[in-house]
Amino acid sequence: MKKKIAVLPGDGIGTEVTKGAVDILKAAAERFGHEFEFEYGQIGGCAIDACGSPLPDETLALCKRSDAVLLGAVGGPKWDSNPPEMRPEKGLLAIRKHLNLFANLRPISFYASLSEASPLRTEIIEGADFLIVRELTGGLYFGKPSGRTVIDGEEAVVDTLQYHKYEMKRIIELAFQLAQKRKRKVTSVDKANVLESSRMWRETAEEVAAEYKDVTLEHMLVDNAAMQLIRNPKQFDVVVTENMFGDILSDEASVLTGSLGMLPSASISAGGPSLYEPIHGSAPDIAGQNKANPIASILSAASLLRNSFGLNEEAEAVELAVEKVLEEGFRTADLASGSKAVTTEEMVEEIKTALLGQEAISQIMGAYS
Repeated sequence: MKKKIAVLPGDGIGTEVTKGAVDILKAAAERFGHEFEFEYGQIGGCAIDACGSPLPDETLALCKRSDAVLLGAVGGPKWDSNPPEMRPEKGLLAIRKHLNLFANLRPISFYASLSEASPLRTEIIEGADFLIVRELTGGLYFGKPSGRTVIDGEEAVVDTLQYHKYEMKRIIELAFQLAQKRKRKVTSVDKANVLESSRMWRETAEEVAAEYKDVTLEHMLVDNAAMQLIRNPKQFDVVVTENMFGDILSDEASVLTGSLGMLPSASISAGGPSLYEPIHGSAPDIAGQNKANPIASILSAASLLRNSFGLNEEAEAVELAVEKVLEEGFRTADLASGSKAVTTEEMVEEIKTALLGQEAISQIMGAYS
C-alpha cells in the first residue's frame, strides 16, 4: 500500500512526539511492506511566527491532498497575548472546519501495567474500556456571535452555542454504529434540564435509537457523567456528546490511565482526510528536554492505520508493541513514579524494537510450522 501522510508537528513537545510516531509508522511500513510518504507543514504558534497565520493556506492545501493528517500539539505562553484571531488554537479550530472533521474519537483503556499510575483504586478502573465520541465542529467553540461587547453601557461578553439538527444526528448515528462493533450501549450526555440545545440533542438521540434496535441508549446529565467517569467507569461503552462537554469529559477521563500522555484521538472527516493527534497539549515547560511521553502520539498513528487505511493488523501490531514495552516496565517521566525514567527517544526505540521483533518471532514460528 502506498499512502501520503501530512505531518503537522506544531509547537512545544508536538515536534518530539510526532517524530516518534513517524518513526513507528516507518517501522510498520517496513515490517508489512507498505510505502508511506511524509510531507511536513506548519500549524499553530510556529506557523504564526513563520507565515503570519495559525493555519497557512499551504498547510491546508497539503492536508487536502494527503490521505491522512498526523498532528502534534499547538500553543504556548509565547502567543498568549496575541489577539484572538492570531492565537495558535485558532489554527486547530480552523483545520477542523476546513477538513469537516465532525467527529472526535477518544478511546479510554485500562492498562494493568499502569494501575499504579492512576489515583483511582485498581478495582474501580480494572477492565474499563470505553470510547468518547465528541462532536467537533459545532457548539460554543464555533457559534456566532462570539466576543466582547457593551450591553447597557457595561462591558460584557457573548458566546453562542449553536447546532443544526443534522450535525447532532450524524455524530449520534456514528456513535451507534461504533457501539454495534463493541458492547452495544450508547450513553448520550447532555444538560437537557437546562439547555434547549440539549433538549434537541436528546430528542435526536431518541430518533436515532429507534433505527438501531440492537443498541441500548441511556441519557445522562453532564454533571452526573463527570462523577460517574470516576465513580464507575466500567459502566460505559460508547459515550457521545457535544463539543465542549466532550472536550472536558475526555480530559477528565485521562486520570484512568494516569497521564494525558497515554491518550490518542482520531478526528474523522465527512469526506476528506481524517486527522490524528494526542489529546495532550504542547507542554512548553518540558519542550526540547526529551522527556515527553510519545505513546499518545504513537497510538494516534495506530488509529490512523486502522481508520484511514484499513490496516487493522498493522494497527494492532503497534498497540501490542506499546503494551509489551509498558509490561516490561519502561516509563517516561510522567509515569515513572520516582523510578528512573526513559527519554522520549528511548521509549520510541523500545516500541520500535518490540514492533519489529514481532516480525522476527513470526518468521521463527513459521519456520517450525
